[in-house]
Amino acid sequence: MARYTGPVCRLCRREGQKLFLKGERCHGPKCAVERKGYPPGEHGNSRRGRRRPSDYALQLREKQKLRSIYGLLERQFRRYIGRAIKAKGVTGFMLMSLLERRLDSALKRAGFACSQNQARQIVRHRHVMVNGHICDVPSRELKEGDVVEIREGSRDLQSVVASIGRGYEVPTWLNVDADNRAITVSRLPEPDDIQVDVDEQQVVEFYSR
Repeated sequence: MARYTGPVCRLCRREGQKLFLKGERCHGPKCAVERKGYPPGEHGNSRRGRRRPSDYALQLREKQKLRSIYGLLERQFRRYIGRAIKAKGVTGFMLMSLLERRLDSALKRAGFACSQNQARQIVRHRHVMVNGHICDVPSRELKEGDVVEIREGSRDLQSVVASIGRGYEVPTWLNVDADNRAITVSRLPEPDDIQVDVDEQQVVEFYSR
């Protein structure tokens, strides 16, 4: 599956906030949002284009922000939108639930990776097993009862060890055994479990135009 390969700090600057796309760097003095708190581009630091944004512009920015957080391109993101619309329940929450239940998202939430890109790389390099079988598909949708493990020969990966040592807050729908590098999906996420700074209703309205 294709993915964005450009400078990710540019994405944070465009949204005017930290999206935590580069892990530990986002918490330090090298963070681009801290050093250059204005949009990228030739006129990013000028007064041009600072009018009050339209409703369309606000919806577009929320959509782009959500895409950037989960590392998705437009075509793949539209498929998630289509599934959320067809699912029973509130469309915005269903969209967020689908994104959170991705394998790479679960690894990041469990603290086994410090960014979405790092979690994706761990999966693609075949370091992860789901229900006892190697899985190299970052977009795999996890279900209640699934067990995700780091392969025995990969449990001492420097990136995994460093991420676990940072002590990320783990959502309650995941049970994490850090010593054995295992994650169990105890239940499906609920609205209170999803702590992402995005107005998902704006995203839904963008695609409902």
